[in-house]
Amino acid sequence: MSIALSRRTFAAGAALLPIACTSAGRSVMGGPGAASPLASPVNPLVKNRADAQIFQHTDGYYYMTGSVPEYDRLVLRRAKTLAGLTTAEERVLWHHEASGPLSGFIWAPEMHEIDGKWYMHFAAGPSGGGEDVFRIRTYAVQCDGPDPMTGTWSTLGEFKAPWDSFNLDSKVFVHRGQRYFTWAQREPGIETNSNLYIAKMTGPLTVGPATRLSVPTYDWEIRGFKVNEGAAVIEHAGKLFMTYSASATDDRYCLGLLSIDAEADLLVASNWTKSPVPVFQTCVETSVYGPGHNDFTLDEQGRPMLVYHGRDYKEIEGDPLFNPDRHTRVQRLYFSADGMPDFGVPVGNGPLPERFFNPAAKGAFLGNEGTRIVSGALPLAQTQIRSLPAEAGSVRLSPILLRDQVLSAGVDGRVGLAPFGQGGDGSDRFRRRTLAGGVVQFESIAQPGKGLAAIDGTVALAPLGEARTRWSVD
Repeated sequence: MSIALSRRTFAAGAALLPIACTSAGRSVMGGPGAASPLASPVNPLVKNRADAQIFQHTDGYYYMTGSVPEYDRLVLRRAKTLAGLTTAEERVLWHHEASGPLSGFIWAPEMHEIDGKWYMHFAAGPSGGGEDVFRIRTYAVQCDGPDPMTGTWSTLGEFKAPWDSFNLDSKVFVHRGQRYFTWAQREPGIETNSNLYIAKMTGPLTVGPATRLSVPTYDWEIRGFKVNEGAAVIEHAGKLFMTYSASATDDRYCLGLLSIDAEADLLVASNWTKSPVPVFQTCVETSVYGPGHNDFTLDEQGRPMLVYHGRDYKEIEGDPLFNPDRHTRVQRLYFSADGMPDFGVPVGNGPLPERFFNPAAKGAFLGNEGTRIVSGALPLAQTQIRSLPAEAGSVRLSPILLRDQVLSAGVDGRVGLAPFGQGGDGSDRFRRRTLAGGVVQFESIAQPGKGLAAIDGTVALAPLGEARTRWSVD
């Protein structure tokens, strides 16, 4: 007898797929005069790792943990750069137990240093059959030393939630000197799979009075399952933002957003504002499906980065829980003029895209409107351009929403799009030149001495001496 399984209803004894821990090592070729000496992350950053947490510690390392497809262990890797996490050695910190409440699936680990000691919170349930398989609760393990990669980890105990009911996806964060704990839980009397809660921490496994922040009610929050889970927080311009994941973990999975004045009381639910629409979701154009369970970190330049998982395809054979292809991905997080986060769309596989704006053309961005290459004020996703290494140190420029197309200059100097790899005359290749202050120019290989220029809302070639050929990198 086969039993339908999900993240919220599962039965033990199901066959789990053996999956390699890391993807093969990759490098990103930079064109001449690359803007940064650091290797750029390539998506997916780490294959077969869902529910990822990435943070930069005071020791200078980036640490990463996440759910493994076998759901049987807690893992950790670290590297000096974000890109280095791709090939970093991964250590197994702890295996699920042979029997009892920690013998089943292990989900969504989060590691935090609390009062000088390392803890990892995670969700777990028992193996076996019967009603016990539904007992998903949050637990923690602790490290006996200052280095989480070399110390010994042991079971600490169970999180003391307000109710003895399904709960998971904990997050610890400090705001204005106070440590908070957020998590997802099924509250008795509310017919949902999970809601979001917050409380002040009183110990590694204990909290004060809890506040319910969000219940899934919008149509995009209840597709497949009625879910709010996987909270993450970031502060910007006087506001605190909390993202969360909603709906089933297939292509319908998406991110919602709560916001609050950074000086307000986080435990007063009415102080929070909930977005009526998802802020990050499946993007067919970039071929990323079901982006969710996000985190935030900073890149090596101190810029905010969005961390999340997603699949490369929509159709899944069997239950989404047992599909191993939720890969960890990263991309820049931008903010709009009013201070709100602009997530754009999942940028897709490959080197991280950049944005290019032209100060001489009133800050016009290089981008696309449909299949037209233009310069101007455009939505975020239409201004994200991926530089792909090409022959003799040149690059091809590909908009993320048109991943099979690249910029190409005609003999008349007008710039449009062409299918990837069809510019044998060099019309689709450019030499990237870096000037003072990180300003770049893209010199045409087919027409040397001329570069991409913002001209009255369009893009065309112009002599490199002209200011409109100079692009600042955002």
